[in-house]
Amino acid sequence: MGLPQTKPRFDADAYLAWEAEQPDRSEYVAGEVFAMVGVRREHATVTLNIGSALREHLRGSPCLPFIADMKLRVATADAFFYPDIMVSCDARDRQSAILYLEHPKLIVEVLSESTAAHDRGAKFVAYRQIADLQEYALVDIDDLRVEVFRRQPGNEWLLHDYAAEPACRFESVGLTLEMERVFEDVAGLE
Repeated sequence: MGLPQTKPRFDADAYLAWEAEQPDRSEYVAGEVFAMVGVRREHATVTLNIGSALREHLRGSPCLPFIADMKLRVATADAFFYPDIMVSCDARDRQSAILYLEHPKLIVEVLSESTAAHDRGAKFVAYRQIADLQEYALVDIDDLRVEVFRRQPGNEWLLHDYAAEPACRFESVGLTLEMERVFEDVAGLE
């Protein structure tokens, strides 16, 4: 009987090379790769609503919004993620980001039943390691709420819960967004 073979470590460079050859996106955390699944229509709609509003608001500024297909590297967590939306205003991301960003100031995740616990837990733990990150927002389509965590002095995070509010605020980029716009064209809300 043979001995069990140990699996070689899949490092970040190997992940990037491997993923470039794949038809689908995958996230990477400390040597493990996790396939990304498709999203429901409401998820894609809300992501585009917020991303479009950010693009319009940030036009002409040094900040760029990205949705879904741009990777985020969190080197301190040995991870690559695909946030639903992120905004970087950092010149380093503008000058050298080809495959991924590293210095976002805002990240938005639209929650789904299958990812909500991960987005609130392990992913937020990793995101908090990004020194440039000022806000992390979670959008709950089912409850029509936007939860925005803002970095405070001493690396404390303060929650602003926009549940029954007419608008939410992304302080990091100076945007107030009507909740009607966030959830525009979501089934059952028209």
